[in-house]
Amino acid sequence: MRWLFALLAASSCLCCTGAAVAQAVGQFPFALTREGQMLGAVNGEVASFKGLAYAAPPVGSLRWRPPEALPESSEMSTAYEYAAPCLQPSLPAAREDCLTLNVFRPFGVDGPLPVMVFIHGGGFVAGTANDPLFDGARLAQAGLILVTLNYRLGALGWLRNPALSDDGSGNFGLMDQIAALRWVHDNIAAFGGDASNVTLFGTGAGATSIALLMLCSQSRDLFQKAILQSIPGRARLPSLQEAEATGRQFVAALGRAADLRDVAPARLLAAEKRVLEKSPRSFVPVVDGSLVTEDIAAGFAAGHESRIPLIIGSNDDETRFDSELEVKEALSSSDESIDELRKTYPDAVRPSDLAARIYTDKVFSEPVRMLVRLHAATGAPTFRYRFAYVPESRRANPDEGHGRELQFIFGVEGVPGAGIFSRRDREVANSLRAYWINFARSGDPNGAELPHWDAAADRDHLLLIGNDRIASGDDPFADRLDRLGRGSRN
Repeated sequence: MRWLFALLAASSCLCCTGAAVAQAVGQFPFALTREGQMLGAVNGEVASFKGLAYAAPPVGSLRWRPPEALPESSEMSTAYEYAAPCLQPSLPAAREDCLTLNVFRPFGVDGPLPVMVFIHGGGFVAGTANDPLFDGARLAQAGLILVTLNYRLGALGWLRNPALSDDGSGNFGLMDQIAALRWVHDNIAAFGGDASNVTLFGTGAGATSIALLMLCSQSRDLFQKAILQSIPGRARLPSLQEAEATGRQFVAALGRAADLRDVAPARLLAAEKRVLEKSPRSFVPVVDGSLVTEDIAAGFAAGHESRIPLIIGSNDDETRFDSELEVKEALSSSDESIDELRKTYPDAVRPSDLAARIYTDKVFSEPVRMLVRLHAATGAPTFRYRFAYVPESRRANPDEGHGRELQFIFGVEGVPGAGIFSRRDREVANSLRAYWINFARSGDPNGAELPHWDAAADRDHLLLIGNDRIASGDDPFADRLDRLGRGSRN
């Protein structure tokens, strides 16, 4: 077993350095990867390896180029701390040298263990795998491997400009994700993981990325199951022409530059900000004809996606701090009058509540149901959910709902954004996490002590996670989603 071999190899390497270091061998986990020997840390029952590089730093001449593999090495490196997040305006510590991932595993447990890979959201312009909310300890304690990864964001991840690369792709962030999955495939056995049992999961932009990876021939052999949380399934991706127009706007905002690869990061972020102020969705995956050949809805309608077990769902409130523009767009694009909409959403007392309901259904709930039906039609096991649980301490004044389920899946407490406090909160977290873990193990989320979750099949079935109970049943919002579906393009 590679885990044991790595431990023995590292022990042998260190034994000549003295008793103090030899004692550390028994206290810290080791893994032997292609890039060298990695020394991790232990906290309780969980071993972690943080800040592991899965590709060469995309800086200098490698800026706006596909990720390059690191050279093989026999050197030993420590992996105690998170590396820098990828460059973005909101994080001062962010850097371009950011193609790293983090591995969490149960300490002292034999493999091969199921592997879960989390791809963070953030609208493709923000976010990091290093967020304390994504700590993998609870999932690892259940007997599996968790990997979280960083990928290039904003202009550095999605800029389309023929002058920057051989094909001018613009999908560098997606290339990074594929490179990270290849690293997992090649190295996860060294951590006790099973490279033939990998489940991807993510929310928002992370879920969109995973759906694109399901449609991408270059990645479909690198994972066997997927969980799409709050995916805007009908969102249209930019064409090459649209992306190139954005690229020209970015270059114009940047001003004079002899070589774009020499421009200081601060100037890049300033130019990116100016472009995003005019068009908030400027830097996203592009239909480049190579990695991305079609929109997600079209690809699923044609049955082009990997026919793998799938969990897919959304929250009953998908608003977030930066979705005001999208909420207004969803409301203005509705074909029904305000009076008709109020009849459809009788519980929406305030205009803001009505707008939030329409946005949630139009952008997430109805497209999710559409993708469920399309994927289930391929014969692949498909499970749909809707998460409507609100932490007990926040029910008097609920906050934004997009991504609320993450704190329950990861089971993190005591950090900003994690509001799990009560006994009932913990019960819901334990159940939701158990569904995800069971699915990662076998492709079926059900377990002996959990409410049964019916597969979608041809029925309009889903698992409802509410304040009062968790139960599988018919969608209570089916009629209103039918009306939205008839007005949406397929």
